[in-house]
Amino acid sequence: MADSFENLHQQIISCRLCPRLVEHRETIAREKRAAFRDWTYWGKPITGFGDPDARLLIIGLAPAAHGGNRTGRIFTGDSSGDFLMRALHESGFANQPTSRSRDDGLRLSDAYIVAVARCAPPDNKPLPAEILNCRPFLLGEIALLARVQAVLGLGKIALDGYVDALRTSRPELKRPKFGHGAEFQLGEGLPRLFLSYHPSRQNTQTGRLTPEMLVSVLQRVRAFLDRQEK
Repeated sequence: MADSFENLHQQIISCRLCPRLVEHRETIAREKRAAFRDWTYWGKPITGFGDPDARLLIIGLAPAAHGGNRTGRIFTGDSSGDFLMRALHESGFANQPTSRSRDDGLRLSDAYIVAVARCAPPDNKPLPAEILNCRPFLLGEIALLARVQAVLGLGKIALDGYVDALRTSRPELKRPKFGHGAEFQLGEGLPRLFLSYHPSRQNTQTGRLTPEMLVSVLQRVRAFLDRQEK
């Protein structure tokens, strides 16, 4: 299993299919932000991260230009990452409430995090064709995560990307309407789907998504997983 993850992750890291994203991520890595001028930016696509035996799969949008694109790990090095990790820590899915660098000691328990787009996009908006190019990576990690029973989609783009990926083999699936706190059973044999607003600054600084709101969703996920064990 470890070799399979390693092979897939090497494919992800070496991908250069989207010229717009390659140019953007590498330009950001060269120019840097003043606060991080001493960093050597990652500047490459981002793999998934977490527990390979996870029962919870968390799907985000894309790495941030000075977050994951700098640190080399999804939801790491920016306010969105810390917001998410605080909630995961409070819900028992993470061993610490911060996510600062790849060697910060963060460990996820029973959870694995991916994104529908693996490179930092301009204005945080990947194009549909770019998400399509990343789809095999999402499907590859889903296939390796054999114990997943619940999926948490962070935002509408994550929801759409996940459902569209599933529809490559199950075209009958309908895309549910996004709503924070909603949950769905998409089809027989599929994980239970939970939804939350994305923990972007646009959502967290305006109060659209509060820590309590995200923790509440994760606690429902935890309760669902506990019921599956009985």
